[in-house]
Amino acid sequence: MGVVGTLTGALFGNGANLIKDTAEVFMENTEAAAEREAVWRAAALSQFATEFTRPRRGWFDRIMDGINRLPRPALAIGTLGLFVAAMVNPVWFAARMQGIQLVPEPLWWLMGAIVSFYFGARSQSKGQEFQRSLAETMGRTGAVVRNVEALEALGAGSAAAKPGAEDDNPALAAWRAGP
Repeated sequence: MGVVGTLTGALFGNGANLIKDTAEVFMENTEAAAEREAVWRAAALSQFATEFTRPRRGWFDRIMDGINRLPRPALAIGTLGLFVAAMVNPVWFAARMQGIQLVPEPLWWLMGAIVSFYFGARSQSKGQEFQRSLAETMGRTGAVVRNVEALEALGAGSAAAKPGAEDDNPALAAWRAGP
């Protein structure tokens, strides 16, 4: 083992793989690259997971979320309930409506403002979204008109669009005439 061991030690180094180390200078180690990519992907997935998880919320936050969801359904169901009450017991309903007539006008204005602000925010948001989409559509109108005019000009310039233009084609005239 003396001479052969010395020659292989000189060629490949002592305990190191000289050919492998030299090749890695010119080519990437695919196993190490796969390990780096797996670590990178795991870190990216971990970041996405933390981004889309909501922190635990306390009982107060959950109660307030529930209360914020009540007014719209309560107003809708309450209005339907008034119609039912008017049909089931008209005298009782009329007595309640007489009581409502005693509410002072400034209180009606205040209630109207509160309801308007509460429901108006959503209505305004949807209205602005509609206006924005309408403006985008109107902005594209000029391009659409130009495209249609260009297509009509192409159609008007083609032989198929001109009546009698087929007669200008001698090959077509010979074909129609037959053998």
